[in-house]
Amino acid sequence: MSSVFIIAEIGQAHEGSLGILHSYIDALSTTGVDAIKFQTHIAEAESSEYEPFRINFSYEDDTRYDYWKRMEFSLEQWREIKEHCDRVDLEFMSSPFSNMAVDWLEEIGVSKYKIGSGEISNFLMLEKIAKTGKNIILSSGMSSLSELDETINFLSQFQNKISLLQCTTKYPTEYQDIGLNVIHEFKHRYNIPIGLSDHSSSIYPSLSAVSLGATILEFHAVFDKSMFGPDSKSSLTIPEIKELVKGVRSIEIMLQNRVEKSDNSAFRELKNIFEKSLAINKDKKAGEIITFDDLEAKKPFGYGLPAKEYQDVIGKRLIKDMLKWDFVKGDCFE
Repeated sequence: MSSVFIIAEIGQAHEGSLGILHSYIDALSTTGVDAIKFQTHIAEAESSEYEPFRINFSYEDDTRYDYWKRMEFSLEQWREIKEHCDRVDLEFMSSPFSNMAVDWLEEIGVSKYKIGSGEISNFLMLEKIAKTGKNIILSSGMSSLSELDETINFLSQFQNKISLLQCTTKYPTEYQDIGLNVIHEFKHRYNIPIGLSDHSSSIYPSLSAVSLGATILEFHAVFDKSMFGPDSKSSLTIPEIKELVKGVRSIEIMLQNRVEKSDNSAFRELKNIFEKSLAINKDKKAGEIITFDDLEAKKPFGYGLPAKEYQDVIGKRLIKDMLKWDFVKGDCFE
């Protein structure tokens, strides 16, 4: 049974094109991820003319508001997107950025909510989401511990199941900024499921996070990292996602199956083949004293004294002649 929930985020990689968006759904259905996540933007409800660009990447949008407008889909289109995800057995997820977006997602039947790090302090929207009773996944990207404390304490009154992702708001994120240490800190501080939201453009941080106990992974997906868009260079391609999923499921098997090192009985026959017995490495006459330099260890085990007992032999006097490569046994000595 899989324990790590793997989310591939499309975000704005569709560039406002329904065709491209549906192509991502089909492509990601072949990778083994559990869920595909979008962002539900309704420009008039979430933004204004004063919102600045995070980075001025766009050739066709004069303002950030114009960009969000171009990223919009209608409620009916979102319903069709959800239906497509259902058909290919991918859980549909979408991060809301307004109360209106929450209403839309409730109407089409989202099963859980992922909260972007910029919305951690949006208690107005968080209360609306919390009142749905559904699970909430928080991203910690831009938040301090005290801000996360405040948000988690606020949400605790509503009894939702809360999860938290370590995230670094840097696109792409360099390895030294991933913050794998935070996974351990979050687990002990909050005692809730912890994961990683990664923007490194690499599979390694997610694989490392799983080995440290992360139970949720999120990353951006893109067909090609040279594509237009704000997140392309910090995303994973479809082949990389397949490799990541394969790695995660392999790590799960390793973590879920305990190896008992106190019992090696299953290796008894192999030990007899590979372990060694003491032997003489030169001809020796009766009456000679055995030194360290006279000894060799040769396979198999059981034909002479065990190699680990070599110190018991050194300094002893032979009572019979021995030929080179004869095994050393207890009856060779006085």
